Amino acid sequence: MRSGRTLSSQPICYHPARMAKQLHKLGILAKRDDPRAAATLRAVVGHLAPRGVRLLAEDPLAGEFPEIALGRLDEAEAVIVIGGDGTMLHAARMLAPRNVPLVGVNAGRLGFLADIPESALQQSLDALLAGDYTEEPRWLVRGEVLRGEESVWHATALNEVVVQKCDAGRLIEFETRIDGSHVSQQRADGIIVTTPTGSTAYALSAGGPILHPRLDAIAVVPICPHTLSDRPIVVDGKSCVEIKLRETENPAAQVILDGQDHCLLAPGDRVRIQRDGVPARLLHPAGHDYYQVLRQKLHWGRDHESGLER
Repeated sequence: MRSGRTLSSQPICYHPARMAKQLHKLGILAKRDDPRAAATLRAVVGHLAPRGVRLLAEDPLAGEFPEIALGRLDEAEAVIVIGGDGTMLHAARMLAPRNVPLVGVNAGRLGFLADIPESALQQSLDALLAGDYTEEPRWLVRGEVLRGEESVWHATALNEVVVQKCDAGRLIEFETRIDGSHVSQQRADGIIVTTPTGSTAYALSAGGPILHPRLDAIAVVPICPHTLSDRPIVVDGKSCVEIKLRETENPAAQVILDGQDHCLLAPGDRVRIQRDGVPARLLHPAGHDYYQVLRQKLHWGRDHESGLER
């Protein structure tokens, strides 16, 4: 029996929200003790200050540059993050709960998150001031260590939560559950639970799939499993993933979030991973194309001898 609802034959396409708000107050967060980031920082300040932009920082930058005032970053309309993807991860985890949009200027190596290159710095900053940019939410996950029924540690991650061995040459044994259902019992170097944002990071090196940032999904990726048929699995983004170390003679193990926060684990510990409540807000230059980023960063379709795309 047919319902009265009519379905459109046209595909439904989604694009990041195009913004129109001009920006006048910007925060600055830069990687410290890095010559390339320091040079980029000087270029950013030198370009923005003469245009009447109020610049804020809540670290020693405010004392090093007379153009930068001391203030809270959540008072800014957006924060310019200068560094590599590691600096962007740090900024996202710190500022997502404060609802501050982030603009990544790449002064590092790969630049999946810090997507404004130095070659387009002035043009991109002018477009940003004029409101010619798009906003894209990227959600985070919370990793929590449970010892018995007690929560002993937690942190958030934009990229991934990794449970892995500490000792070289020895595997750890663990059980994986998703939404309470037993999935597998494994011996491996470890396991990665990645967001779409982190799917092009450690999880990709471990053989995991690339997840488009707008997918409501997470991937669970074993690291060098003893059983070769243990493969990555993609599940609903609202799933609760739990990794439990077996209460055996497990070698030392740890949980690491975004390569920045870590906690040593004991046999029987459970690591619970689920979506955090507040997403990070990334601002991209207008015309930002995720597939172009993949082609550029992963060298898809590139003639390696000529260096040209086919």
